[in-house]
Amino acid sequence: MPESTTPPSAASRRLPLILSAIVAGAIVGYGIVHNLGALKPQTAADADCASAVALSKKVAPLATGEVAALTMTSKPMMMPDLAFKDGDGNAKNLSDWRGKTVLLNLWATWCVPCRKEMPALERLEAKMGSDKFQVVAVNIDTRDPEKPKNFLKEANLTKLGNFSDASARVFQDLKSIGLALGMPTSVLIDGKGCQIANMAGPAEWDSDDAVKLIQATIAQ
Repeated sequence: MPESTTPPSAASRRLPLILSAIVAGAIVGYGIVHNLGALKPQTAADADCASAVALSKKVAPLATGEVAALTMTSKPMMMPDLAFKDGDGNAKNLSDWRGKTVLLNLWATWCVPCRKEMPALERLEAKMGSDKFQVVAVNIDTRDPEKPKNFLKEANLTKLGNFSDASARVFQDLKSIGLALGMPTSVLIDGKGCQIANMAGPAEWDSDDAVKLIQATIAQ
């Protein structure tokens, strides 16, 4: 005689459906919570950084000549609170410069355009550094910490702080939001920590073109 097959009970037939519903509900619930969490900082960024977008549009006509490669921001973007160290090894964060317009620059000794650009950044800081503006140049050499120190010393770059991140995490953090495509990378940031503009590649930052744009930015 063939083996008899007992039809599954109604309860057992419903069990897979119940489990599927529970899993689906959990996924949807996670998505809602995750999206709500993501919306909160974005909403804050929209409110805090709307003025940076307006400022970007206002100074955009000045992005010419030596700073023509600047990409002006078109949407509110709060910068991540990048972490690095100063020349004495003390922990620093980008938020330490809140209240100032900042030209954030990432550089490395192995980057030839970076090395060529550094004297211009030095001159810009010497010319415009104040309680309203500062160049924050962060080195991302990951091997020999003495190499960037020696470079700054030999080039007599005394106005730029010896800021560094030996893990190069600052580059990855900017890359994750589309602001670091190569080296050097520069980001112009307002006093609230919002992006005004960014540039991939070097520039003559102490040129008349750059100075006029930054002066117009600070004046607002």
